[in-house]
Amino acid sequence: MSGAITIRDPLWDTVHIDPVARAIIDTPTFQRLRYIKQLGHAHLVYPGATHTRFDHAVGVYHLARRALDVLAARGALNDVDPVDCRVIVLAALLHDVGHYPFSHALEELEPGLIPGQHEELVGRFLAESELAALLGDVAPDAATRVESLIRGTSASPLQGLVSGSLDLDKIEYLKRDARFSGVPYGDVDVDRLLHSLTLLEDPATGRLEIGVIEKGVAALESLLFAKYQMFRNVYWHHAVRAATVLYKRVVADALAHGLIVADELVGATDEALMHLLGTRADPDAGGAPRRVADGVAALRSRKLPKRAAEVSAGELADAAADGPAVWLHTDSRLKRRVEERLATELSVEHGVYLDFPEKPAMFGLHLLLQRRQGGVIRLGPAGRAGLIGLPRVADELYRSARVLRLYTGGERRSVAPPMLTRLAHLSSDEVNARLGAGDALLG
Repeated sequence: MSGAITIRDPLWDTVHIDPVARAIIDTPTFQRLRYIKQLGHAHLVYPGATHTRFDHAVGVYHLARRALDVLAARGALNDVDPVDCRVIVLAALLHDVGHYPFSHALEELEPGLIPGQHEELVGRFLAESELAALLGDVAPDAATRVESLIRGTSASPLQGLVSGSLDLDKIEYLKRDARFSGVPYGDVDVDRLLHSLTLLEDPATGRLEIGVIEKGVAALESLLFAKYQMFRNVYWHHAVRAATVLYKRVVADALAHGLIVADELVGATDEALMHLLGTRADPDAGGAPRRVADGVAALRSRKLPKRAAEVSAGELADAAADGPAVWLHTDSRLKRRVEERLATELSVEHGVYLDFPEKPAMFGLHLLLQRRQGGVIRLGPAGRAGLIGLPRVADELYRSARVLRLYTGGERRSVAPPMLTRLAHLSSDEVNARLGAGDALLG
């Protein structure tokens, strides 16, 4: 095994890589991450956002090592299994190894279309011979421990560093995504957060887990607001979402009509999948093959769907006590039927897209806090509301960042927002009745 190396990173400056991590980075499994863009199609809006899952994973590994140093200096690791400390940095390094091409977009497809979320695919990659052998040299059960940490099911007290409301992944991607998108929104007080980390005993269960001391609350706020700003201005930017819905439609059509099979999505790079879709779709065949070919060409030339209407989740909630209907984000088949009917109503040849992104866990807060005057409380819906109501603030920020949008392919159309609001409040039964009767959905 080769020795340690040093990497110069534009975000963290000097990153020291230990020999085991270096050997893992050199495997083909990990090198694939160089060819998966961290922000999917955001580079079509923010040209600098071409950074990759590779860069990000190395950054999370670096933060994990820093966090362990802080915890060790505080004496918090005295009762922690030394193998857990060795494995946690490798889980940080490998946490994104299961990602699909263009990162998170395909995970928004209905569960039956894809083999699973990227965390659920980790075991496949960890079982590959070269990677499995390297992990086996760390500990006989290292691969199992790494998978559990990434999937959030580990009993390790260090679990929260890899998967939780304050995991290092979130800290790293917010800083990196803001830097390469060229926006000032993702600033997080990383040093303060890291130096606020400690291991705390859950008053309810007696188990140790990652928490923060009270002086870290301001840094926790910075993380929450950075997340809000990045979702509102970058991740859920209207044109980024336009590219995302088009990409999802292309892949869904290719899967539904047998141009590709679901397992071909696993382990592919961005360009490999686009090439595969482009070579298997015949633009002269009509039907789904033509739609797929046209979609690939549109993504390559940045011919994105155009906004016809948009309404914020807050406005939707204000319009009706029970909020928007759940079929918008739970019943993709019904949503597709609605989109097809809307294409007819609006006389749009190249498709209509409804987009209502959902990521409630990204703003969730479930974290132990050590009070200055002594005692431990939990911030989050299962515990105390928080010193300044952080969980309530998180809910409000999520509602403010989330937007329902109607896009049209090819041709621009204008739809009055109240029409979209009324559609969003129709129950699935009402929608099905209108579809069956041939009644207008935007009447």
